Parts: sequence; C-alpha cells; structure tokens
Amino acid sequence: MATDTRAVAAHVLAEVMAGRSLNQVLPHALTRVSARDRGLLQQLCYGTLRRAPRLQGILRQLLDKPLRDKDRDVESLLLCGLYQLEDTRIPDHAAVSATVAATRALKKPWARGLSNAILRRFLRERESLLAALEPSVCAAHPEWLYNAIREQWPEHSEQIFRANNSQPPMTLRVNTQRIDRDTYLASLAEAGIESTPGKLSAQAIYLQTPQDVADLPGFSDGWVSVQDEAAQMAASLLAAQPGERVLDACAAPGGKSCHILELQPDMAELVATDVDALRLERVEENLQRLDLRAALQEMDATNPPADLAAGFDRVLVDAPCSASGVIRRHPDVKLLRREGDIPTLGRQQLSILAGLWPLLKPGGQLLYATCSLLDGENDSVIRAFLQQYSDARLVPMEANWGQETRCGRQLLPLQNGPDGLYYSLLQKT
Repeated sequence: MATDTRAVAAHVLAEVMAGRSLNQVLPHALTRVSARDRGLLQQLCYGTLRRAPRLQGILRQLLDKPLRDKDRDVESLLLCGLYQLEDTRIPDHAAVSATVAATRALKKPWARGLSNAILRRFLRERESLLAALEPSVCAAHPEWLYNAIREQWPEHSEQIFRANNSQPPMTLRVNTQRIDRDTYLASLAEAGIESTPGKLSAQAIYLQTPQDVADLPGFSDGWVSVQDEAAQMAASLLAAQPGERVLDACAAPGGKSCHILELQPDMAELVATDVDALRLERVEENLQRLDLRAALQEMDATNPPADLAAGFDRVLVDAPCSASGVIRRHPDVKLLRREGDIPTLGRQQLSILAGLWPLLKPGGQLLYATCSLLDGENDSVIRAFLQQYSDARLVPMEANWGQETRCGRQLLPLQNGPDGLYYSLLQKT
C-alpha cells in the first residue's frame, strides 16, 4: 500500500479541526496505510493533537496570513510537521523532507515551497518563536481550560498540564476470578514484558511499554483487560455484595461492568445500559471474552423505560463529561470542547442522576463518576442534586488516594500513573 502516511494524518487532523472526533475518523484512516505504518499514523495524530494549541501558536507566527478553510489539510500537515520537529526523534531533515513530499499526495503542489519554508524557518528561529508564546499556548491547552485548571487546582496545575501532554501508560486489570496479580506479573516477566503493580487498585498492572493485546499472556482467555487504574477504582468503591441487583448506567464499552462482575460473581443481577445500541455491542464483546453475564439494555438514562424494574441495591453513573481528566487519551478535546459546554454537561449530568434515582431502593448506594477535573461537572452537580433530593445523603469515602473535595474525591492525571477521575458516593435514606 503506497498511501503517504503524513498525508493521511493531515486528512485525519483536518477532519478533527472541522468538528469530528478522532474516534470517528482514525479507524478508517488506519486501513489506508500499510500495517508497518499504522503505529506512525497513530503517533502523528495523537501527538499533534496533544500539542495542537502550542503548534497552532507557532504556526500563526510563521504564516503571513491564515490559510483558507479549503486548505485545512495543508494547515494540518504543517502542524504535523512542526510536531515531528518539536517532539519526536525523527531527524529534522527527514521530518522536513517527508512533510514536504506529502503535499503531492494532498494534490496541493503549491504548498510544497510553503511547507519547506515554514519548517526550515522554525528550525532557524525556534528559540524566539517559543519565547513569544502565551502561557496557555506554551502549555498546549486552550486558554479557557488552562485558566480553569489553574484556578481549580493551583498547586497541581503544572503536573496536570504535563500529564495531559504526555502519552498515557498502558494499564491492565487482572481478572482475579482466573489468576492473581502476582502470578500474572510473573507471566509477563516470563514473556519478556516489563511491568509494575499499581498502587491504588489491587488488580492494576502498568506496562513499561505498550503492547499489542495479542502478545499479552492469557488475554484471549480473559486473564486481563486493558483499563486505566483510576477507572478500576469504580468497582471497589461500588462494593457490590452477594445477592444484590446492580445497575451500570452509561456502561459502554463495559470495562467497569466487567470489573464489578469479576469482583462480585455472586450478585443477583447486573444490568448494563447505554444510550447507544452500537456501543452496547462493545459491552457484549467484553463480556463474552471474559465469560461474564449481564443483562444489556439500550436506554436514555435521563428517562429510563417503565419496564426496567426499580429496586437496585447499587447504581453506577459513569456520566458523559468533558473528558478533561483523560485528555491524553482523547486529545481532540483540546480542539473540540468549549467553555460553554461545561454548564450544558452539568445540566445533563443532573438530569441523569434525577432519572436514575427512583430506580435505587431505600438504603441503596449510587456511585457518581466522571473523567473530568472541573467543578461544574463534579461537586457542583452533586451539591445541586443534594439540594433537590432530601432523601439523598453523601457517604464519606475513607481513602488515602486523590484529593478530597466537598462532595467526593478527585484523582488527578499523573505521568505514568492514573487518569483524572472524580467519584462521589450517595445513599438513599
């Protein structure tokens, strides 16, 4: 397959800049390049998007005038070229040459000279160009998010920015129904795969370098799954007991549902729901690989169907959110999210809680989770809910991890550590 990898990356980035998510665009793009180039394509797309605000700030200084919308692919190619020069081990001359050559695949021959001039000028004037960047641009974050993180997490903001701009670690969750963590760590060592145990979750293992799941011992047999350590905290916090009915709302792709079942195989029933039927197929695939059973149901959590029997002992609400705590895994958030999205998401999250609360039996517990760092989706939502529902009370979470907030606990993203997730536990009185 002779398709130019950098040109394909430029097309992907241009579509993201036009408003589509990386998850929508990248899978098809990967089929357009050879198997050996797929890793490079993913690196170029994810890496450029993680650094996009910074790279855009550099490019603005290098262009005499902005490129037209119809040339968004050329702009994306230039951003990709700058990313290679700033953040990869690709030799400068090779990065420039390959980027310039990609203009032919884009069918934009006029951009050849422009690309060569822009990238070579960056190499000559790098120091002065970087010195002129605004703080938020230098930190590779949109200004609204940069300011929000500095305001809400002043002592931790630099750590958060570094983590958001880094490649996330590959973390495994050991299925303790099949194998214990120490034995699996030994299996990895035997296979020549370096790994270390997690510190928060008793089932977590960090890999020194990412691996194809097909190369992991026992993956196809359900020994392990890929899941961030922060996300693994949900099942232990929910603490399902034998004989209980559990509802996992917003369940796709099913990692938390599967973990709940692995930790408590003797529950009466687990119902996993999602608003998207296609995403529920992912839940079913994960359940089948792990040989687990759950009832799957498509539903809008703000308006559950009448045929969903109430009386759940535990409810997990993994609410849709800004993904500001997992930006390194979803770097398109930096381009697609806006400050005005946060109040809208907060209202949606509150509607989901209101829709699910009647399904919880008296004395039952609801665990609210987001992958957000922002108060407007976390404590503010829980405070508003508590004001509206007199039969809801906070359950204190005795823990030595994360940051204690007024209504829960916040994990902050760490380089080579967990993602940034928020948890709050409620009980119906």
